[in-house]
Amino acid sequence: MRFTRFTALALATSALTTVAPAWAEDDYKIVDKPLELTIHMHWDRARGYDEDYPVEQAARELTNIHLIDKTVGKNTTESGEAMNLLLASGNLPDIVGAQRFKQAVNEFGPQGAFVPLNDLIEEHAPNIKAFFDERPELQASISAYDGNMYYIPYLPDGKYGRAFFIRQDWLDKLGLDRPQNVDELYEVLVAFRDQDPNGNGTKDEVPFFARDWEEMIRMVTLWDGRSSGSDTAHDFMVADNQIVHPYTQEGYRTGLANLAKWYAEGLVDAEIFTRGTSAREYLLSEDLGGLTHDWFASTSGYNAALSDEIDGFNFVPFLPPASVSGVRMEEHRRIPVKPDGWAISTSNKHQVETIKYFDFWFTEKGRLLSNFGVEGETWDMVDGEPVFKPEVLNSDRPVNSQLWELGAQIKKGYWQDYRYEWQWTAQAARDGIELYDTHDLLVDQFLGVAFNKDEQAVYDKYWPSIEQYMLERQQAWVLGTGDIEADWDAYIATVNKMGYDQVIEVMNAAYTRQYGG
Repeated sequence: MRFTRFTALALATSALTTVAPAWAEDDYKIVDKPLELTIHMHWDRARGYDEDYPVEQAARELTNIHLIDKTVGKNTTESGEAMNLLLASGNLPDIVGAQRFKQAVNEFGPQGAFVPLNDLIEEHAPNIKAFFDERPELQASISAYDGNMYYIPYLPDGKYGRAFFIRQDWLDKLGLDRPQNVDELYEVLVAFRDQDPNGNGTKDEVPFFARDWEEMIRMVTLWDGRSSGSDTAHDFMVADNQIVHPYTQEGYRTGLANLAKWYAEGLVDAEIFTRGTSAREYLLSEDLGGLTHDWFASTSGYNAALSDEIDGFNFVPFLPPASVSGVRMEEHRRIPVKPDGWAISTSNKHQVETIKYFDFWFTEKGRLLSNFGVEGETWDMVDGEPVFKPEVLNSDRPVNSQLWELGAQIKKGYWQDYRYEWQWTAQAARDGIELYDTHDLLVDQFLGVAFNKDEQAVYDKYWPSIEQYMLERQQAWVLGTGDIEADWDAYIATVNKMGYDQVIEVMNAAYTRQYGG
């Protein structure tokens, strides 16, 4: 068959656990003799499945299922491109796993490339069934237009992801309080620019910086705009039970006009679009950066890392400043389901054994293995809690990087356990998470839609060029080579001429079908 491409707190979420008693105690054998299943596995940290992963070896011992790497597209870093190559070959392995493959699976599943999983889950995967029975909205979000599930997703755990961080030592030196609203934030950034808080006698401070330039765009929320409806940048959003794109809304217009003003005034990193992932490391270690919006856990680690190099260094999370209308919002949150995971191809001759294998990763044993690695090697059970060994927590390498090399925390179909991250989250970040949790900051997320063939054709025809145009204008407005206020009417007219209304029509049709909106 040949297929072608048509164009929290730690306890807050982990408490929601119902584990079905599906497996005999300490017996996870799926087959009596070793069974080899081939797998395509392509994601941003690995292009291929390492059969020597310690997690794979432990799972083999427990289940008698042996995964054999047959990944296509190892020469490309783009998982979507690798998926296209795999589908075009028509030679699918037993299991297909990838990052951001939801659209492809839900398009080609109903055409016969992948096995519908609903009945298999009902009959042979009680732990997966229990998970989705408690969370029917997540099952709806990953189902294809025909109502079937075609993949088991990567399911993140936890509530909060990113937060505002500020140099508290700079505030103290300048006699300033943490900004409570957008006007106070502006005054703080001006002070960081003008009053030499790093004390080197040079006006070299970078008031706001970000590793991901989208985090600067996200600050349109301070003027009641939106930058995305999910944890994916530039995504659609739900407003009044209808799908719209945030880059067509008035709040975005006002917000971006103000961000362009801040950029022109030197309050935003002049290299915001080009400095990239090194921005945080460089600007903090050089005592230049004042404020950012970044991940709680990794950003909080800089206090310990730089305390001996920069006297008094204190980079702390703080509440999102209130918007012009008084709203405190944290637009970014951990989405409960990702477009990553794994599926069963129709060429798989062992579909029941494969769904049972998928179910193993939702047992307590499998979930611990997929999150923490091999017990006794990277972690121990202490008073009923999985605790990483000191050599893991105290390594000069990030914990998640260590785990990826072991085959844990990889983007297959598994249920993440936030306890893994909480252990290496610095106390300052824990305090910040608890502070965020005392306020109503989070907004509901758009979990995506599944198109039918005709809807997909409309989306593919119009949306890529519309999004490209939106992003080109966005960057031009920030950099000052255009004026969003003067250009807005022409911008909206152009977007509509390019097919925006048609895209929104199919988005809403799919949304209503999927969620009963």
